[in-house]
Amino acid sequence: MSRDKLELIRKSAPSVLPSLLLCDFGDLKGELARLEDAGAEVLHLDVMDGNFVGNLTYGMPIVEGIRRHSDLPMDVHLMITDPLAYAKPMVDAGADLLTFHVEAVDDIAAVAAQIREMGVGVGVALNPETPLSAIEPCLDIVDLALVMSVKAGFGGQKFNPVALDKLRSLKQSHPKLLLEIDGGIDATTIGPAREAGCDLFVVGSAIFKKDDYKAAISVLDDAIAGVAE
Repeated sequence: MSRDKLELIRKSAPSVLPSLLLCDFGDLKGELARLEDAGAEVLHLDVMDGNFVGNLTYGMPIVEGIRRHSDLPMDVHLMITDPLAYAKPMVDAGADLLTFHVEAVDDIAAVAAQIREMGVGVGVALNPETPLSAIEPCLDIVDLALVMSVKAGFGGQKFNPVALDKLRSLKQSHPKLLLEIDGGIDATTIGPAREAGCDLFVVGSAIFKKDDYKAAISVLDDAIAGVAE
């Protein structure tokens, strides 16, 4: 089923992915309904362990809770030191796409292959200071590359344009690979990211700090649509 959800993610592109880190967890069911009504097609979850990154977020119970109340594909970003230790529990909880950080593992191709065997989509992420060469060994076996435009771990950081150069390079070298960007994405940065070849745009503040989610997503969609093919 999760590989089927991966195809839904592919078909949604170009797509805005609300990052649930900033949602109201006291009304999670209500937030999911608002996002679906606003036209969201894929949900993005940032899992942080307080070790690989300084922040600490949520684990499998939240993923399970979201899955109970939504059929939307779940794109789970593992900002954790040992992604393989939690990959299977996350899949069992309902994750459809698992993305791990190249900086967190020694053998990225082996980690990607093991996650793929779990029947879900697999992605590899890299921070702004990490060169593209670091993820090259696994690009032919992953479904997605997540280019961070801020250092993983905290929201509200300034967009780093080095991500655009990486997206352009990846689009040229691996045109069929799904490309995702995360960090500082709003109505001013989403257009340049799309122009650089990005398919999936993780958005936090530009949605959740607005009163009207539908209007917020519409503004972002319009900015994507304004980029010439």
